[in-house]
Amino acid sequence: MTIDMSQFYQVFFDEADELLAEMEKLLLALDVSAPDSEDLNAIFRAAHSIKGGAATFAFTDITEVTHMLESLLDRIRKGEMALTPEHVDAFLAAKDVLTMQMDGHHHGSGVDQDAVDSVCQRLKALSQGIVPEMPAVEAVPVAAPEPAAAAAAPAAVPVADADGNYIFRIELPEVPQRDVDALAAELGLLGTIGQERLADQRVVFTLTTSESQDNIVAICSFVLDPDDLKITLGAAPAAPQAELQGGSGTKQPAEDPGYGIFEPQQAEAASPLPPAVKPEQAAAGAPAAEAKNWGRRASDKDGANQESSSIRVGIEKVDQLINLVGELVITQAMIEQRIGALDPIAHERLLNSASQLARNTRDLQEAVMSIRMMPMDYVFSRFPRMVRDLAGKLGKKVDFVTHGAATELDKGLIERIVDPLTHLVRNSVDHGIEMPEKRRENGKSETGKLSLSAAHQGGNIVIEVSDDGGGLNRERILAKAKQQGLDVSDTMPDADVWNLVMAPGFSTAEVVTDVSGRGVGMDVVKRNIAAMGGTVDIRSVPGSGTTIAISLPLTLAILDGMSVKVGEEVYILPLGYVIESLQPASADVKEIAGQGRVIKIREEYLPLIPLYQIFAIEPCFTEPSDGIVVILEADGKKAALLVDSLVGQQQVVVKNLESNFRKVAGISGATILGDGGVSLILDVSALLRSSRQLSADPIFY
Repeated sequence: MTIDMSQFYQVFFDEADELLAEMEKLLLALDVSAPDSEDLNAIFRAAHSIKGGAATFAFTDITEVTHMLESLLDRIRKGEMALTPEHVDAFLAAKDVLTMQMDGHHHGSGVDQDAVDSVCQRLKALSQGIVPEMPAVEAVPVAAPEPAAAAAAPAAVPVADADGNYIFRIELPEVPQRDVDALAAELGLLGTIGQERLADQRVVFTLTTSESQDNIVAICSFVLDPDDLKITLGAAPAAPQAELQGGSGTKQPAEDPGYGIFEPQQAEAASPLPPAVKPEQAAAGAPAAEAKNWGRRASDKDGANQESSSIRVGIEKVDQLINLVGELVITQAMIEQRIGALDPIAHERLLNSASQLARNTRDLQEAVMSIRMMPMDYVFSRFPRMVRDLAGKLGKKVDFVTHGAATELDKGLIERIVDPLTHLVRNSVDHGIEMPEKRRENGKSETGKLSLSAAHQGGNIVIEVSDDGGGLNRERILAKAKQQGLDVSDTMPDADVWNLVMAPGFSTAEVVTDVSGRGVGMDVVKRNIAAMGGTVDIRSVPGSGTTIAISLPLTLAILDGMSVKVGEEVYILPLGYVIESLQPASADVKEIAGQGRVIKIREEYLPLIPLYQIFAIEPCFTEPSDGIVVILEADGKKAALLVDSLVGQQQVVVKNLESNFRKVAGISGATILGDGGVSLILDVSALLRSSRQLSADPIFY
């Protein structure tokens, strides 16, 4: 039977991307002077996994690079070579080359062969240019026992030859021949391997290697359960190739063109499968004392089970599931509306069932929405490498830290936030953090600090990019704004001055470089964030640094809202913006000449926004004392929204109004009510900006 390997391509590319990202993250976090052995092993395993997958699909170019990378990493992790910054730079360069090669195979993009050759030569030079510091190994002067004696006495003293190699006898359980061949190829990477068959047709490997038993177990774990192995150390000499049965033994030279993966052509001949062995026979051939491997943690198998407990699902299937749950939420609201008029005594059981349905629907909605949520680490992991490279290019020293990487955000938003954050991080490194000499003159450390954080605040997520640089220059910004003809004044508050940097084409850079200076960054940031329903806030202290905060809704799919009625129309207020609702007294309402009315709430005057005036609706009440005011807060501003009545709180499914109709000022979306009608979801931030009491440039008036 022929297997179509193309169906597995996407899985390989997805996993390779994850491994490369993890490799880069670990490399950037390595302490060169005292690297963590677990991190080095994790980097090695990532390279090894990519090499194995690439070889399976015959991507020989990727296999070649990963083989060299793996060999150099192996020497470093075993202590044969000290880790240096040059090694880290070469590993990062190799990661970039591998990413380029992956894109070439996956998307058909071009591959710079000169860059590939350069990296390969670099890895070879690093591997050969430093003399390995091999630890001294004293051979035990004990003669190697005969094979038969070794089988009878597995507890013999381990024997090491002059090169520090040990001899392992690896007895396999009953496995298919293809697994035997795969293990032979992989174990051949560790040294010289021989193969023989026992009387019951089980296979025994004889491996001469300097590797530890843990490494042998790790390789075998990809194919079979390590508990089923019987490994004996120093029990038998390596069997000569002429004496091996079956003729499938392999010996891998140091520079094997197959990289320990590809089999010789003659090995493709099908070997007969061994006859079945009864479980009790297999158990008898492996004593309990030898079945357990030295140094193997009990959690190894648990980790494997955890990995197998996750599956890959296409995002289109997740979106379809979310849409179906949204329809279920609408249907549940329709049922609640229908049964609201029923007699609670006569229909008690029906009403109880409806309440249970409402609880289950909410639980289901929250569970499904959590599937779409992704941690911010997906975004944050992109920036350490960028900051490192950019700082090196500009001659600056930057310490990059992140906070709240586990904070989750909707996948639809998390993919769109990457570009704005890239602009902000580049600006902080380029414009914010000063050169080391200038920082010393200002009494700061030479190394600047750039932090990227994410945290939940109510129904929003707040992402902040902060630096301890020189801050924004108020005078330079105002001078540049006047030069471009913008309407500014010297008495403007700082917050308004900082917002000028997000004007189209605005830049205070004196020299245009390939990094920045063209004035096409911050306006794009503001536009993209606004398109996601978010806001941008800039805070800066001259000489101390700048913080740019982005506030985004957690999800655009389903939200908790408060239904309000004006005339015959029902609108939805996102619950995250609602503070309270009340009916004010007439004495608390004041008129400001030319600015509309304000309302006094606990010694604080808030602007009053009549919703009926904004959308030209005939209301039931025009006086606040007759209707209801809802206190809203957004972007640090408060206002009171005048409505006729409150309908209630409910979950609503957000439908994009712009894609189905057109963009409407003050409206962020629409939803379907339980009675089948359409209700508009209010854009609270736009409403507050429209207030004549808060802004000199209202949106609606």
